[in-house]
Amino acid sequence: MAALRPVDLARTVGVSAQQIRNYEDAGVLPAVPRSDSGYRQFSERHLQALHTYRALVPGYGVVAARSIMRTVHDGDVAGALALVDAVHAELHDHRRQLHETAGAVEALAAGSAGRGSAGGPEPRGGPGLRVGEVARRLGVRPSALRTWEAAGLLTPAREPGTSYRTYTADDVRDAQLVNLLRQSRYGLPQVRLVLGELRRTGSTAALRAVLAQRGEQLTARALAMLDGAGRLHTYLTADPAG
Repeated sequence: MAALRPVDLARTVGVSAQQIRNYEDAGVLPAVPRSDSGYRQFSERHLQALHTYRALVPGYGVVAARSIMRTVHDGDVAGALALVDAVHAELHDHRRQLHETAGAVEALAAGSAGRGSAGGPEPRGGPGLRVGEVARRLGVRPSALRTWEAAGLLTPAREPGTSYRTYTADDVRDAQLVNLLRQSRYGLPQVRLVLGELRRTGSTAALRAVLAQRGEQLTARALAMLDGAGRLHTYLTADPAG
């Protein structure tokens, strides 16, 4: 077939010709041969790569999708699949966190908050967790917990003598709730309002709604990942000369 131009690829996905050149520079597309006069000569293989990348983005995100395609085009298929695995593991961890947070919300609804229902540390007054341990549990940076504390969303105690933060079961539960709301794209002022309502009235209705919404988001992402992985498999097993 005749060589394709950047604009030909661009029109199939609704982007600019310059974006196609950017994809080439980023390694999203395989190496592009040039004509004797220096013009890029794209082929059906480049078109397949473009559609594979665009299929990966909804589930894997721009950064991971770019890395996956670049690694494939570097000739490291095993490395690319390891990147795919890492994103699936991340999604699994988000589901674990959602399950634990749901447990904390159920404990609140039942009036049994602080009894370790979410798999956290000992109840208030017992041994607590350090900021790094809680951060690892939630999959966030310790700086995020400090930011939430500065915003008045968390109130961990301080260890006498060392002033280290210690998080009890209630503190971990609150951190899980903040993390859930942040993952659901709530700004800090909105998080404060939801938690304030919870603490004033004991109502978990808003949190239950967020849990349901977050579960739907994870399901949608998982389905998008299945679609992207299927497109990647087709690309990897297709004849490169096709």
